[in-house]
Amino acid sequence: MNKTLRYALIGAGGNAEKKHIQGYKNVLNVEVVAICDVVREKAAQMAERHGVEKVYTDYKEMIQTEQLDLVSIVTPNYLHAEIAIYALQYGVHVHCEKPLSMNAEEARSILRATEQSGSQLMIGLNNRFTNEAVLLKRWIDEDNLGHIYSAKAGWVRRSGIPGRGTWFTNRSLAGGGVMIDLGAHYLDLALYLMGKPEPSFIVGSTHQNFVHTTSRNRNGYKGVEGGIFNVEDSASGYLSLVNGASVAFDFSWASNIEQDRYYVELLGTKGGATLVNGELKLFGEYGGVCMDITPKLKLNPNLKLANEFQHFVDYITHNGQKLIAPAEDGLYLAEIIDAFYQSANEQSPVSFRHSMCVI
Repeated sequence: MNKTLRYALIGAGGNAEKKHIQGYKNVLNVEVVAICDVVREKAAQMAERHGVEKVYTDYKEMIQTEQLDLVSIVTPNYLHAEIAIYALQYGVHVHCEKPLSMNAEEARSILRATEQSGSQLMIGLNNRFTNEAVLLKRWIDEDNLGHIYSAKAGWVRRSGIPGRGTWFTNRSLAGGGVMIDLGAHYLDLALYLMGKPEPSFIVGSTHQNFVHTTSRNRNGYKGVEGGIFNVEDSASGYLSLVNGASVAFDFSWASNIEQDRYYVELLGTKGGATLVNGELKLFGEYGGVCMDITPKLKLNPNLKLANEFQHFVDYITHNGQKLIAPAEDGLYLAEIIDAFYQSANEQSPVSFRHSMCVI
């Protein structure tokens, strides 16, 4: 019988409520013992809603006091590295929301702390855990696409700014704008499906097209008139890979388009695939005839090919297989995003060094 893990949540915002506390409450051998937020009222309200006894405003005090086994970090990006390293040094396993860090330098510090502590860290890359992504990854690993030589990835919104003047639009708190926000979902997913190939060079471009508006906010996000907005609201680029493949990508918080679109498109020598707005389609050839396959995953509403929270618990209790979203993948993506911003700033291609992801 597995040990019951003592779990706490650091950050009591919307994503913590909708995703992390709900996810871990449904794992049998996890006990939610505390919630921490710098705004005590937010933590207390969430604790009352979920029947959690302990509330803290200082994550260090909570970690020192509660003998925790596992924490979720669901805070603004600038706090990820600080909190993760502290928790790991105390032997606590960490489930850190994406992106892992503000930049590659912070990611390396987190990886060093992970290796030194012996504890585990998983990134909250929820798009790797959807039924469609899990099935597509299996399909690719079984060589049904062959060599993936071209990919496209993106998430473009019509009205999706996460609130002018929030931490999302402040570079010192977020590390960047839409690229580090939405790019950490779908550029990551494309590269994960492709097997995390080594990058060669990147060309990037950023824009601030809607910086002066407060009318294109995402539902539920309120802007602050005159608030800081010093990050990009759109980002596009091209990533060349050492194996000869390429990825074109496009991300925007706001665009004058017909409808939102989030997607990965993969072209391989044996087959292809698209995952657009949650719908998976597979393309190939059989018996000399082109064939299209549309998996009917949503016909079974109870189908769950992978559960992000159970997966991490199984892994840290030595019951699971390879970790789906390990810390080193956060460094891999951070290296790419850092190079993207460098390219956009310098308006020229940026090459990657061969020692990429060395900590």
